[in-house]
Amino acid sequence: MASRNKYVIIRNDLTTDPVTMFSEGLLIGRLLACEVLLNHPAVSRVQAGIKQINDDYYLFALRPGNPVLLNGKAVTENEALAPGDVLKVGPFQLEVDETEEALVLRVSLQIGMSASEVDVSSSGLGTETLVPTSTGKTAAKPRPAPVAGTKALDIFWDKRIREAGKMVRPSPLFPKSQRRSGKAQFHWIPTTDLTSRWPVSFFIWSVLVVGVLAVVAAYSYTKAYTPGPISHAHSMSAMTLSPTIAVRPNAGSCTGCHSLQGNIAQKCSACHNTDAFVATVITPHEAAGITCVDCHSEHQGSSYSAKEAALMSCTGCHNDGNKKTYSGKRVSTPHGGTFGYPVVKGVWSQKAVNEEEWSLRKMVVTRLPSDSEEKWRSNQFHAFHTERVKLTGGLKGNAQGQLSCSSCHNSFNPIDRETPRTTCGACHNGRIAAGSNRVLIAANQPNCTSCHMQHIRDKRRWGTPMITVE
Repeated sequence: MASRNKYVIIRNDLTTDPVTMFSEGLLIGRLLACEVLLNHPAVSRVQAGIKQINDDYYLFALRPGNPVLLNGKAVTENEALAPGDVLKVGPFQLEVDETEEALVLRVSLQIGMSASEVDVSSSGLGTETLVPTSTGKTAAKPRPAPVAGTKALDIFWDKRIREAGKMVRPSPLFPKSQRRSGKAQFHWIPTTDLTSRWPVSFFIWSVLVVGVLAVVAAYSYTKAYTPGPISHAHSMSAMTLSPTIAVRPNAGSCTGCHSLQGNIAQKCSACHNTDAFVATVITPHEAAGITCVDCHSEHQGSSYSAKEAALMSCTGCHNDGNKKTYSGKRVSTPHGGTFGYPVVKGVWSQKAVNEEEWSLRKMVVTRLPSDSEEKWRSNQFHAFHTERVKLTGGLKGNAQGQLSCSSCHNSFNPIDRETPRTTCGACHNGRIAAGSNRVLIAANQPNCTSCHMQHIRDKRRWGTPMITVE
C-alpha cells in the first residue's frame, strides 16, 4: 500500500534530479506553482490534478476544454491511475508507475509523432497498414471506477488552483493596465535586461560626479574642507625657531597631519622629534587616552598658537565641573582649589613626579630607604623650590636670590601650612605672551605648566626665567 500523498517526479526532459514531495493534491500545468510544471503554450495554466483517495490515485480533469489523454483517451472528469498508464499533456508524456511508498511520474518531451500514428502502407512496396501498439502496460489489478463528484472535491481543487495563482511572482513585463487574460500573459519569462535602470544609473552617476568634484576641490581649494584656517606655525614653509622643534616645515599641507596611514597623534610625534624637543605624553595622560590634539587643537585661525592653547586647556579638564570620564576615571580641581600647594587636609598629593622627569632635572636629592611615599613626595616638592627657583617680588629668600623655606612658611614649630597656599600664586598664576604682552592666562587663574611638564624631554624648558641653574 502506498504512503499517503507521496509522489516522485522524474524529469527526463530536464537535467534535474528526481524530486520526492508530499502533497494532498498534485497540480499539472504551466503555472510556476504547479508541482508538475510543463512550460509550453499548449498546456493550460492548471490543466489537471492527481489526488489519492483511499488506496488509489485519481487523475482529475481541471480544464475540460483542454483535456489530458490517459492511454489515448481524453479524461473529462476523473479516472483511476494504474502502473503502466501513459498521460499526454500537450507535447509532454507522463508515464505512471507505483511503488509501495509513492506514485511515480516520469516526464518526457515528445517531439513529432510516433510510428503508430502514421499510415505507411503502400501497395507498391508490399506493405500493410501498421496496427497501433498499446500505449500503456496492462494494469496489475482491475482499474477502480471513477469517483463520484462531490462538493468537497470541487472546493479542494478550487482552493488549490487559487493558491497556485497567488504564487505567481510579479514581473516587470506584466502590464499594469488592460492585463491580458489566458495564455497570452504567460508566454514571456521576466528578464532583468528589460527592467528600468534609471534610478540606479542616476545614483551611480551622482556618486561619480560628486567624487570627481571632491577630488578637484581637495587639490584646488583646500579650505573648503577645513573648519578654519590653520595656525601660522603650520603654514610656514621654512623653519624659524632655533633650535628646531620639528623635522620639517608643514607649509600648509593637509597630508602632513591627515593621511590614510596613521592617526594625527602619530603624525605629530613623528614630526616633532628633534634633539631639542620630543613630543612625549606623561604617563597619566597616556593612560587616560589623551593625545596631542586634545591639548593642541588646530584650525582656529592663522593667529592661533597651539602652544598657548595648551596653557589654557589644563583647567578646562581638571575641574570639579567636568563630568567626562577618562578610561573610566574622573578628574577634579587639583590641590584642593589652590594655585599649586599639594597638601589637602594635611596629606601630600599622591600625584608623584614622573621618574623620567625627576632624572632629567638632575636633582641631587635621593630617596632614603626609610622614606615613606608621603615623605618622599614632600622632599621632591621642596627640592624643586629650594635648589633651582629664583625669587620673585615680595618673597624672602637666601643670599643667592633663591627661594628658601622662609619664602613660603612663616613658622616651623608648628609648621605653617596656610601661608604657602597664598604665596604659590605669586609664581604660579597668569601668563603673559613674551613680546606682545598678550594675556594668555588671567592673573587670577593657575598657570599649571609653570610646574607640571607635559613634554618632559623638551630641553628648552630648562631655560625658563624662573630657573637659576640648568
